[in-house]
Amino acid sequence: MIKRVLSILLSLMISIPSLAIELQGELTQGSLIRGQVEAGAKLWLNNTPVEVSREGYFAFGFGRDAKLTHSLKWLTAQGNENTKTITLSKRQYNEQRIDGLAPKMVTPPKEVTQRIRNDNIQVAKARALIDSRVDFMQSFIWPAEGPISGVYGSRRVLNDKPKRPHFGVDVAGPVGTPVVAPADGIVTLWVADMYYSGGTMIIDHGHGVSSTFLHLETSHVKQGQKVKQGQLVAEIGATGRVTGAHLDWRMNWKKERIDPALLVPSR
Repeated sequence: MIKRVLSILLSLMISIPSLAIELQGELTQGSLIRGQVEAGAKLWLNNTPVEVSREGYFAFGFGRDAKLTHSLKWLTAQGNENTKTITLSKRQYNEQRIDGLAPKMVTPPKEVTQRIRNDNIQVAKARALIDSRVDFMQSFIWPAEGPISGVYGSRRVLNDKPKRPHFGVDVAGPVGTPVVAPADGIVTLWVADMYYSGGTMIIDHGHGVSSTFLHLETSHVKQGQKVKQGQLVAEIGATGRVTGAHLDWRMNWKKERIDPALLVPSR
């Protein structure tokens, strides 16, 4: 009798689908959240569908000034609906003043407007890729060695004119300092000389997660090439509109600009 009851209970346990969802990442503004649900599940963030891999892996991100409360909903392959409220912490950002810049470093001349527009179109196209790869699930590494000279979210005031917030983390280093892939991915953009960002590279990590490297001196890979974590991809430069040689590392989840520093060991 006891064996029969245990057998029935075991059968019931196997037939009941897991309702759990695993999330990893700091619940704060600017964060990339990665996780897993059971295979075959569907997922929504604030009623917007989120891509889920065959294994159940997913990612979504929150921008610099994201609202603090969000709704997560998932539907299992068996039709069980589940919800979870995500509450983010609010961040405080630094303000940086830089004076004495040449006027063209603050406001671009009208004759380069079309060039800037074309640069933006190329970047947007590269970031629009939604690939099924799950390279974003790796533990990210720093792409370059050097002191941190700029942080995510800070707002710069150039010649007393407030500009857009800084959406990356700056790693200072001499021209030629190696830049490596922070995770596996595919190079979706390499342009040697964009107006603002100079040598610009984008590496796609899957599901709309991408890394962007700005102000590069040169590239060691080609557009369309697959790269592995730690592989040499470029060199730090002083190209574009800069005040010194450094790497500006930015990350996106689709159109949301996220903080790369939240994915790597603190410095």
